[in-house]
Amino acid sequence: MRIAPTRRLLATVCTAASTAALLAGCAVQHAGPPPSSTAGSGLDVAYFARIDAAIDGAVAARKLPGAVFHLEHEGAVYERAYGRLSYDEGAAPDSSATVFDAASLTKVLATAPSVLMLAEQGRIGLDDRLGTYFPECAGNGKDGITIRQLLTHSSGLPAGLPATPPWHGRAAAHALACAQTVTHAPGTLFRYSDINYILLGQVVEKVTGVPLESYAQAHIFAPLRMRDTGYLPLRRVDADPEAIAPTQLGRADGGAHRDLAPGELLRGVVHDPTARRMDGVAGSAGVFTTMGDVVRFARMLLAGGMLDGVRILEPDSVRLMTTVQSPPGLAPRGLGMDIDSPYAARPRGTVFPVGSYGHTGFTGCVLWIDPQSRAFYVFLSNRVYPDDSSNVLDLYTRMGTLSAEAARRGWTPAGR
Repeated sequence: MRIAPTRRLLATVCTAASTAALLAGCAVQHAGPPPSSTAGSGLDVAYFARIDAAIDGAVAARKLPGAVFHLEHEGAVYERAYGRLSYDEGAAPDSSATVFDAASLTKVLATAPSVLMLAEQGRIGLDDRLGTYFPECAGNGKDGITIRQLLTHSSGLPAGLPATPPWHGRAAAHALACAQTVTHAPGTLFRYSDINYILLGQVVEKVTGVPLESYAQAHIFAPLRMRDTGYLPLRRVDADPEAIAPTQLGRADGGAHRDLAPGELLRGVVHDPTARRMDGVAGSAGVFTTMGDVVRFARMLLAGGMLDGVRILEPDSVRLMTTVQSPPGLAPRGLGMDIDSPYAARPRGTVFPVGSYGHTGFTGCVLWIDPQSRAFYVFLSNRVYPDDSSNVLDLYTRMGTLSAEAARRGWTPAGR
């Protein structure tokens, strides 16, 4: 992963049909009043000011120090940065090069695609039981859990691993996950659970014999040219910590971050406490990324698993990841992406139809894609700075709604 130097984001509206078109037709200005769009561009520029006002308002209200936003439809792009990396005087402004802790976007950027790749190769069976790979996880109602149920959060496992008594390391995390007792029979309840994806990441490692961070780097991030994406950003020789958005600031009462000393700042170290106990790598969290890289991932999905002539996933794997695969009667989710669970309403907004899909990250990140219109938006922020008490869910709803309205040219939303 290459961490680029921090630089001021420019507000951009351009047609991205080709490199030549980008060079010739891209209007680039410093952040401020958004530039005008060209007629028939696929985006209604009248909505840009409203998007800016929503995000600028959240920054002004100190709900987040800064963010980067990207909206794309039919080759037309609106991208802009807002605010600064922190509230400190003299803090650098956010930019398209800012590296963010993606939190649970890890699940769909790294873990689910890795599992689906291995399923394509016949090395993982989606309906295999967890015990096929980890016999030590048997018992306590877990014998019937399948890979598919882990991917759709229908395993019946608890939401997360306990923090006490203190533990550390991937082996300890695995032992704890295997010791959990299901609260409901597998396949009968939707509960969003980090344990599901921690176990999936460990299945990838068991099958391949390669650490999850290495497998995702070699098979997803590198071939997709997601050059600024990966786990453990500070271990890169070319890492620039000043390009990374800070997250948690340690405080005297500790809270969920008792491992941090008062005043200690997380910058380039994963915010999620469980992933941090696992030395920064988990199937549930740990990936750091930039706007441009998440955009490439979204384009790959819309193109059926291929981008720039490089195939990452087979079309059927994209279908499984992005269409309803949950057991009947449970919250609709794909094998990775959220579609219509209780967590989907905020980022989807009120215009994108059910059938659009995406995911959020606790640190303040959203990826949402509508395959009907072929529009998508990405929002990256560090709303957890200096602590994780800020709530930006209303902002998600406004961005989702305004994004869909801006992209309505040439398409009519399906019935909700």
